[in-house]
Amino acid sequence: MKSLIGVAILFMLLAIANAQDTKTQVNNPWFTEGIKMLEEKLNYKPIKKAGNSVILFIGDGMSLTTVTAARIYQGQRDGKSGEEGQLSWEHYPHTGLAKTYNIDYQVPDSAGTATAYLCGVKTNKGLVGVTEKAKRGNCPSAKGTDVYSILTLAQKAGLSVGVVSTARITHATPAVTYAHTPEREWEGSVPAEVASEGCIDVAQQYINYQREHGGVNVMLGGGRRYFMSESQSDVEYSDLKGRRKDGKNLLDEWKKLNLPNSHYIWNTSAFNAVDPMKTDYLFGLFEYGHMQYEVNRNKGPGGEPSIAEMTRKAIQILRRNPKGYFLMVEAGRIDHGHHEGSAYRALVETVAMADAVDVANKMTNPNETLVVVTADHGHTMSMGGYQKRGNPIFGLTDDLDIYGNKYLTLNYANGPGGWDERKPRPRLTNEMTKDPHFLQQAVAKLVKETHDGTDVAVYAKGPFAHLYAGVWEQSFVVQPMMKALCLDASKPGQQHCKNSAGGIAPAAMLTLVMALFVTFFQNF
Repeated sequence: MKSLIGVAILFMLLAIANAQDTKTQVNNPWFTEGIKMLEEKLNYKPIKKAGNSVILFIGDGMSLTTVTAARIYQGQRDGKSGEEGQLSWEHYPHTGLAKTYNIDYQVPDSAGTATAYLCGVKTNKGLVGVTEKAKRGNCPSAKGTDVYSILTLAQKAGLSVGVVSTARITHATPAVTYAHTPEREWEGSVPAEVASEGCIDVAQQYINYQREHGGVNVMLGGGRRYFMSESQSDVEYSDLKGRRKDGKNLLDEWKKLNLPNSHYIWNTSAFNAVDPMKTDYLFGLFEYGHMQYEVNRNKGPGGEPSIAEMTRKAIQILRRNPKGYFLMVEAGRIDHGHHEGSAYRALVETVAMADAVDVANKMTNPNETLVVVTADHGHTMSMGGYQKRGNPIFGLTDDLDIYGNKYLTLNYANGPGGWDERKPRPRLTNEMTKDPHFLQQAVAKLVKETHDGTDVAVYAKGPFAHLYAGVWEQSFVVQPMMKALCLDASKPGQQHCKNSAGGIAPAAMLTLVMALFVTFFQNF
């Protein structure tokens, strides 16, 4: 008996000793934060029912490095160290990785990637809404190769649909929502021989889409030049003319459609005057070309709204449809900042998109709205060095290279920041890196920096968001969105799992009726 008591006491002493050994660990704030997160994940219940709306955010060119650097920039802008922060989508419960390559290119372009994540079909570089059987720039080859975007399928099913982009609305990503062409560059005109073969430019396809299908309810972005003839002066820049060679004024054509409760607008003043409760169709082109970078945006009445403001207005208009809605929001100029070798511009655009996502978070119900945040592809920007925490994200590291020079935290593999390889790498100072026009250094000097071919992250919350887990082809991205809206590409014009937004799926209704039937007779 005494021996048993002794053994028990020994185990108690060992337990106390072990508890003392781990006390420092379990009381550490990082450890307790991990426990809190574990509890949240254990208590989390995925939403396995259809919703009534989907919002897809595309950070054009938003690589994982871009997300990390933007998170740090946002924090440092707000007077913090930055590393510990979160962008507005980083708390979403589900994440995955999408493989971005085009069928014919290891490193993709935005037309091929948009066709993948909007239509569910991978295709070749430069193709918009058509399969790889179409040959780029060859009109006859595109016949019979059209694939349809989730926006088109949602519109056919009676949902309201919208697109917001800081790029031209005829640019690759927004174009895939409504257009089909074997050449992404045919934004405002096609060669004469191509026109005779039946191909139509993207801007004209948008007008036709509005005329033939009832159209996109909200279209906000840039790109007036492809809707105006070469003889027509721009409303904002009188010295600039349109780019259309066919003499058409597509802005007038849109107005003549006489869509119910419709407005065409081109500046912030008109944008602010739009009453979303009395608007069914809103067409806004706020720039001659792409919209301005956020750092250059004119915030006055004659300027242009932010991506967050456009997102808010779009949701206000679209959510009035009891059947639901689909909205795509593209931060197109993240990509352009990277192409120019300007990490500053790219990260400011990323944080502006985070503001837009925050708007969507606050305006939607996670039980009804699937929100997906992803990128079409990445860029060659890298983040390295052994600098201390809180070091300015655009600045120099604490390290020296083998020649005794400091180097940048953010660099590009290629781009305009390259230098003459016959000369030493230019010496930099932190003061130089504070200039908004400063370009990050690059290994290979190019006129424009390129995309990269790495996977991109997909973040999701809401109905069927749990399906975004693992690593998959980019063409999978659309599938959970279609599931959340009960859309079936084989049955356009129908919602296959519910009669109306918020309704009960037929299978679920049958199960419910049978359960009530059994319960009734058990209690009879």
